[in-house]
Amino acid sequence: MAAIVLAAYNARYAHCSLGLRCLMANLGELAPRAEMLEFGLELRAAEAAEAVLALKPRIAGLGVYVWNARESAMLAAELKRLCPELILVLGGPEVSYETDAQEICRCADFIITGEADFAFAGLCRRLLAGGAPDAKLIQAPPPDLAALELPYGLYTGEDIAGRVIYTEASRGCPFGCEFCLSSLDKAVRCFPLEKLFAAWESLLAKGALRFKFTDRTFNLDAGRAGLVLDFFLKRYRPGLFLHFETVPDRFPEELFGLLRKFPPGSLQLEAGVQTFNEDAARRINRRQDNAAVERSLRRLRGETGAYLHADLIAGLPGEDLQSFAAGFDRLYTLRPHEIQLGMLKRLRGAPISRHDGEWGMVYSPSPPYEIRQNRLLDFFTVQRLRRFARYWDLVVNSGVFAGAAEELCRGGSPFGAFLAFSGWLYARTGQTHAISRARLRGLLAEYLVSELKRDVKTTAVMMERDAVNSLRRRGGLPRRQALRNNSGETSAG
Repeated sequence: MAAIVLAAYNARYAHCSLGLRCLMANLGELAPRAEMLEFGLELRAAEAAEAVLALKPRIAGLGVYVWNARESAMLAAELKRLCPELILVLGGPEVSYETDAQEICRCADFIITGEADFAFAGLCRRLLAGGAPDAKLIQAPPPDLAALELPYGLYTGEDIAGRVIYTEASRGCPFGCEFCLSSLDKAVRCFPLEKLFAAWESLLAKGALRFKFTDRTFNLDAGRAGLVLDFFLKRYRPGLFLHFETVPDRFPEELFGLLRKFPPGSLQLEAGVQTFNEDAARRINRRQDNAAVERSLRRLRGETGAYLHADLIAGLPGEDLQSFAAGFDRLYTLRPHEIQLGMLKRLRGAPISRHDGEWGMVYSPSPPYEIRQNRLLDFFTVQRLRRFARYWDLVVNSGVFAGAAEELCRGGSPFGAFLAFSGWLYARTGQTHAISRARLRGLLAEYLVSELKRDVKTTAVMMERDAVNSLRRRGGLPRRQALRNNSGETSAG
């Protein structure tokens, strides 16, 4: 039995919950009386509630994020219906803002907003001793990162063997981009590198190979970033994979020198370009040197073996379809391995909401709160962009149809060409999901021949070559070193 249960839904099995492990690591003398439960999004609320209640806890803490808000709300309601005396504590970014408007918050006994590493432990001590805070809402001050117990000893052998190890070298972001909750935390705070190096050394010794850094701006401090890269470079072994979220216009020469030394397939760099429209960027308080972004991406693509993942956001206030298309084409010419087209989201608490009136911003009321329309993009155009993003992932980002993808985007505007294909594909299928790879291959070949007038025999040879390469990626044939992230992950937060 456990006095405390910490629980969260993960976006998929390969994800580990770093937040739960941080809370567990800092429970101090209460840690032996606590258990940690992680669920997949497919698990029904009744089964999750059963797992929690079987441990007969007095306190249950739920980590609530945009990707698990719906499932967490269902679980919270089940727990309080089945066991009203259970003390339910919520934490996480989704419940740190606009708490009065959320049904899940009405189920809770206490809500901790902000970073709860120390605050959750303090609350549990008080509750287990028979006391209770006067207020339901507890604002946690940012903890001293040097004083935190690191959570990496809580990664199990199963985690190390089959999941991505989430880690962080810093918290916070100095930039004020209004679509991001990190814009509310202006200070960047850093963990002591000596403690991190010791923890990572231990993980490597246990066989850990896949590390995903959650830092919002890994390369903000080039000196620290260089020390982290050098640490892993000196301990490199085949299979090591590192993912970093980077500031794309800040790559000094010393970082390029280190990045060049990593073998192909060992690094994934996520470059948050977001927009090339300077007026839209200023409007949302985003500072970015677009010329420097282009120089960095060209050099990263041409001089390093890093897998380059670049992000763009559709639906920003003041950016129309023509401007977004121009930005997409500009990014495409820089040849990142992957372009992730994300729809603008109005996260709870994010300052982007201040543009709602002027720009007619309309968002979905349900997580992940994606844009539905605005003054420059009507609902039907936004729907076309959402389908574009989905099909781009299936056809281009997957790497499965490399030849066909090149052929689709050849000549003129890559955005315009793929938007035309996207419209044709949706008209033919009426689907954005549950399209088998074999069916998609046939539809691609049909489009290339019937609509783009490509040669039948040449197209057949190209599609067969893509199919063989696809088998290699899936292990059906001897495979070459893959450049793609072998965890299959995208950004979790």
